[in-house]
Order: sequence, then C-alpha cells, then structure tokens
Amino acid sequence: MAGAGVSRWLLATGALLTLAAPAHAAGLTEAPRLAAVYDTILRAQFADVDAQLARTCPPAPREACQELVVVSLWWQILLNPESRALDQKLNAAAATAIAASGAWTRREPRQAEAWFYLAGSYAPLVQWRVLRGERLAAAREGKKIKDALERALQLDPALADAYFGIGLYHYYADVAPRYAKLLRWLLLLPGGDREQGLREMLQARAHGEVLRGEADYQLHVLYLWYEKKPKDALGLLETLDAQYPTNPLFLARIADVHETYFHDPRASAAAWRALIERVRANRVFNPRATDVRARLGLANELLVMNDVDGAIAQLQIVVDARPSEPIGARERADELLRDARARRKF
Repeated sequence: MAGAGVSRWLLATGALLTLAAPAHAAGLTEAPRLAAVYDTILRAQFADVDAQLARTCPPAPREACQELVVVSLWWQILLNPESRALDQKLNAAAATAIAASGAWTRREPRQAEAWFYLAGSYAPLVQWRVLRGERLAAAREGKKIKDALERALQLDPALADAYFGIGLYHYYADVAPRYAKLLRWLLLLPGGDREQGLREMLQARAHGEVLRGEADYQLHVLYLWYEKKPKDALGLLETLDAQYPTNPLFLARIADVHETYFHDPRASAAAWRALIERVRANRVFNPRATDVRARLGLANELLVMNDVDGAIAQLQIVVDARPSEPIGARERADELLRDARARRKF
C-alpha cells in the first residue's frame, strides 16, 4: 500500500504535462494555434496532430511543437496503458524536446517562454516513468520541472498555466504519503501548502485558455483522491466528455466514478452503454479496443445487478471477437464468463 501511495503522489506531481499547453498570457507566442493542437490531442484525434503541428510551427516556436509531440504520445499511452508499443517513441520524442528547449534556455536565459516549454517537455516523461514504476527517476525529473517553472515565473509572473504546475507541486508536496515525503527530502525539495496549491491551480484554470481541459482532468483526480468531492470530480469529467466526446477516456472514467464512489451500477452501466453507442457510430478513438473495454465494464455492472444473461451476452461478444487489445481483455472476458455461467446454474 505504501508503494501505491508513492506512485499515486508521483503520478499526480508528474501531471505537470499541463504545462505543455501555452497560456494566453503575454510572452507566449501563437497561443491560439497551439491551443488548437492541444484540443486535437484531448479529442484523441491523433492522426491529425502531425499535419496540424506542421502548420503551427512556424509561426509558433519549434520547441513548443516538439513538446506537443510528446504530449500527444503520452495521451495515446494513457488511453492504452497496458501496451508498451509507444514507450520508446515517447522517450525519443521527450529527449528531442528537452534538448531543444534546454538549448533555448541557454541561448536566451531570460526568456520565460523557453523555461516554460522546458518544464513541459519533461512532464509527459515523468508521468510515463511513474506508470512504468520508475519512481526515483520520475522524482528527479519532477524537480527539474519545478525548477524550470519557478524560473519562468520569476521572469514572467503572468504565465497563468505555470501557476497551475506550481500549484500542483505545492498541493501534492503537502498531502504526499510519508514515504513520498522522504523521497522529497532526499531530493532537497521544499515542503508544500495544500490550500495555496489549490488556489493556484484554480486561479490558473480560470485564466488559462488552453489549460482548461487538462486542468479539469487533473483536478478531477485531486477531488477524488484527497478532497473527497466525487460530485465535483464527476462534474469535471462530464464537462470534458461533452467537449471531447471522441476521447473514450472521459466517459470510461465517468462509469468508474459511478461504480467506485457512488456505488451506482445503473449509472455506470448507462455510461458504458453510451460508449458502446459511440463505437457503433464510429465517433470514438480506437473503436475496437474501446468497444471491448466498454463491454467488459458493462458486463461487470450487469453482474452486480444480477442480470447474468445480459452479462453473458456482452462477454460472449468480447470472446468471439478474439481481441488483441486491450492486453488481457480476452482472458478477463473468459474469467467473467465462467463466473457468470456458474451463477446461472444456481
């Protein structure tokens, strides 16, 4: 349990990938163009990202687009975390983005924008390291994010999105579990302030044009884990789903929140059914894998409601499809199907 707590704290701290999104504040070049790319990523329309970046940089800074390549890869991994197919690609893209932004900070050490993008270039990599269990490396690189953001804000206190990242640090440094706080001490990171961090995050969310979607996603996690505000978290997820309906993650999270926090299998099942309908209409990213996830989720809720026949029907569809992804889905479907058939005998 302690290890899980450390991972959760680091993952949340690593959520500074939101810093990748440029704000509307003075000093950030071509924010509207970059905002449009970020929205494409959040819609999970990844096939369109490269062409959009080519039209964006120039006139936007090349380093900003290099960073957004890493953000795009991270969101693809986040949608299919069991797969390691994109791991090497993300690492290579992150190294390129970090090197480019780092060179910019050396050329123009008083350019706040350069430090801002340097922080954002590390952020998806930090989250990936936590996902893969590389906690110490994640913490070390998280410190680099913090240092770069502090430098950016010293140079330009109007960078609203940077305040969100600093707010994340202040918040999680305060609420971190004991083992994570020891790790923080070993890395010479100062302590946090939960209330200040939350104020900074909400302030940045209110003023950052591009940050809002990413901020809503990160804040929903905070509301669930620490603030004990599942209704607020659900509201944020519903907003995200309405704005980015082609991204299946948000509706899947809605289903999970209904199950885990509200113990409402009917509401959870309704969310999974809605996701299946989007698959049928071809209005969602990676429809085959999404369909499998949704049917497994629906079958689980049907079993909770003692609709054994309905659950068997959903599971049989998954088994018959012989899915290669998500990894482990076929085995999970076989397991649930055996359990469901055993229940039907009684």
